[in-house]
Amino acid sequence: MTNVTVTEARRRLYKLLDEVAQSHEPVQIAGKRNSAVLIGEDDWRAIQETLYLTSIPGMRESIKNGMNTSIKECDEELDW
Repeated sequence: MTNVTVTEARRRLYKLLDEVAQSHEPVQIAGKRNSAVLIGEDDWRAIQETLYLTSIPGMRESIKNGMNTSIKECDEELDW
């Protein structure tokens, strides 16, 4: 993760926004009192979706089972 100071982040804000959107790499912004992390909007939405899905009881196991199921098995279950 890239680290920048608040002063540098302020100076480079538009460029940092483009960088995090393209690279999907967060940028840590360190200040004297606090620090924060800048991430792209798409990445934030993906994090929120993941948190929501994993909060549903049994969803994590269902996703794992689905990932271990071949496409052929899925077609057979649907009985096209």
